[in-house]
Amino acid sequence: MAAMFRRLPALAGLAAVAGIGAEVAGHRAFTRLVRRDVQALRAGASPGRAGVVTEEMLADLPDPVRRYLRYTGVVGRPFPGTIWLRQKGTMRLGPRWLPFDAEEHYSVRPPGFVWAGTARAGRFPVARARDIYAEGHGRLSVKVASLWPVVDASGEQMDQAEMLRYLAEMIWFPAAFLAGNISFEPVHDSSARVTLTDHGRTATATMFFDTQGRLTAFVAKRYRAPGASDPVTWSTPITGYGQFEGLRLPAGGPAVWKLPGGDFAYIEVAVTELRYDTAPEPEQVAR
Repeated sequence: MAAMFRRLPALAGLAAVAGIGAEVAGHRAFTRLVRRDVQALRAGASPGRAGVVTEEMLADLPDPVRRYLRYTGVVGRPFPGTIWLRQKGTMRLGPRWLPFDAEEHYSVRPPGFVWAGTARAGRFPVARARDIYAEGHGRLSVKVASLWPVVDASGEQMDQAEMLRYLAEMIWFPAAFLAGNISFEPVHDSSARVTLTDHGRTATATMFFDTQGRLTAFVAKRYRAPGASDPVTWSTPITGYGQFEGLRLPAGGPAVWKLPGGDFAYIEVAVTELRYDTAPEPEQVAR
């Protein structure tokens, strides 16, 4: 999606001219939209699957996937229904890398997420974005400082792109890999293909693991932007692990497009907080 942001540096100057008052009003409107999306996601979410993850549930999985789930520590743990996390990191906006902070909400049944992020230059908000997957459809909208829309992407290619994003981010609630809408196919002792089925569509990727069972990378063919003729190889290598909700989960890493001219990293993410089945207070959403 990085190609969409080429106009942001120039438009950010307009945001500065617009003044603080207009930005505040735009931010309030942005916050209302995010809260609406989050409320809809949570209202439609089913509770976590009854019971806990058992060793028997892993029996039919490919060997590397069994090692991975054991490593995370999900055996003996309950199935979450909704998930909330907070991120920080840097993202590429045009030629520049800027810091950002974000919050994300997930539903396991049905699959869905709402991501809201803000990129900043110093203390000044350069861009705010909403990224959504719900009811089988994806949408990305970006505004400069909450004021000027520069991206409003939807359609079949966005549906596929956001479905793959959801599948990749299930690594933060790995018990969901045991759901009936997920299937695995062995590839090698250190990899397996995973497929998510939702609303009549499928999304497939390859997961790579080390000998301890840690996930090291997630690789798929994904559309880089609406209107692209073909999907591009997309990778999210894992660069660190942490303890969240009593589990060993990825704590961060980049997202990379594998292009003919070389790798193009466009975001670097670090997870700072993660909670299962607990909604944040309203003022925490899209702060």
